[in-house]
Amino acid sequence: MCRSIKTLRPPAMPEEATEADIRAAALQYVRKVSGFRAPAAHNQEVFERAVETIAQATAELLDGLEVRGAARRVS
Repeated sequence: MCRSIKTLRPPAMPEEATEADIRAAALQYVRKVSGFRAPAAHNQEVFERAVETIAQATAELLDGLEVRGAARRVS
């Protein structure tokens, strides 16, 4: 796993993960999996679509997790 992706759920984060936190983690994941820090122009669309899809899935995951002793995320 990419070391720069941080845990986004409580209690690992003192506050709720923001959209920016979620998107940054998704971007790091796509960079790691694709092997590209920045895609070439002909891959830009698929790269951005992957980031958005992963960010959405991550937000859904965080919204659905129940962590003992922590309040649930409110979107």
